[in-house]
Amino acid sequence: MSIQARSSSSNVFSRLLFATDTSVAPVVLRLTLALVMFPHGAQKALGWFGGYGWSGTMDAFTSQMGLPAFVAAGTILLELLGPLLLLAGLGTRLVALGFAGLMLGAIVTVHGEHGFFMNWFGAQAGEGYEYHLLVIGGALALALTGGGRWSLDRRFS
Repeated sequence: MSIQARSSSSNVFSRLLFATDTSVAPVVLRLTLALVMFPHGAQKALGWFGGYGWSGTMDAFTSQMGLPAFVAAGTILLELLGPLLLLAGLGTRLVALGFAGLMLGAIVTVHGEHGFFMNWFGAQAGEGYEYHLLVIGGALALALTGGGRWSLDRRFS
């Protein structure tokens, strides 16, 4: 492959990854998603907000849920670092797709059996998946638009 062909394919990849809408709406969406997701990552990785921390979460994911260790670690890292990347607007599309996949996995493995609604009144055995659908919707919108105005992605596109 020639240098020019490699450069051209690199530019296409760069545009797909970093190109972004110039409006403010994606900014609001990515900041909100970051704000919602960060505490979940901090619970899993750092033990903040009543979480189990890295080792407790790894044990729950691998021993109790049967996830491979690399999936468990990737999940924890995505939930901890993904919101920080969203705050900066860096790699917005990849992080958003990661969150959409993560939430789909949560629905399939844990929350789907509990129905649609969250367990607002403690009447269910677990939490439903309405929250997860909201995250998927927001994440897919970001995957389509990019990070928006005031994102590092915009500087690279």
